[in-house]
Amino acid sequence: MAKKETIKLKQVGSPLRRPESQRKILIGLGLNKMHKVVERQDTPEVRGAVAKIPHLVEIID
Repeated sequence: MAKKETIKLKQVGSPLRRPESQRKILIGLGLNKMHKVVERQDTPEVRGAVAKIPHLVEIID
């Protein structure tokens, strides 16, 4: 069985004073507190969500 590729995401920006759509993207990714790190599968959907909020999230290794 092939190993699933994952990426680690870290929230670096605050959702305060951001549009509701950007807040919902953060919640959808599982981020809700500053400097929280989550691991997600590396799919086009996750990459697209990160591309919409690059000022709030960074990809770490």
